[in-house]
Amino acid sequence: MFRGACASTPRTVELRLVAHGRTGDKGNRSNISVIAWHPALYPLLVEQLTEEAVALRFASRRPSRVTRYLLPHLHAMNFVLDDILDGGVNDALNLDSHGKALAFVVLAMPLEVPESLLPLLRRPVLNHNDMMEMTP
Repeated sequence: MFRGACASTPRTVELRLVAHGRTGDKGNRSNISVIAWHPALYPLLVEQLTEEAVALRFASRRPSRVTRYLLPHLHAMNFVLDDILDGGVNDALNLDSHGKALAFVVLAMPLEVPESLLPLLRRPVLNHNDMMEMTP
């Protein structure tokens, strides 16, 4: 859990509400950039979006290595995942041999956000009770 200056009750949200992403590839290697929607959200990414967390998220693809590069001036980070594209564009039989959709796998990861930072998210987060009341 984020233990920065904003000590409040955390809310678990999908990473896509905290950041956006982009994926690239070269051979059998994918890189996934994650960029905070707001600079104040960047420390959450640094603390919770670790090499270990991303490696676990992609465990079924068996990356041989996951490396994280921090880009604090851009409030971003870049992950390089080795041996994740089934051999690369020319060798892979999967439907996404470039791995362009892999950023969406990361952006669906859960992230704990203190209540005080919720207004900075990409769009408002409703709690479960609010959603229940809106359902006809």
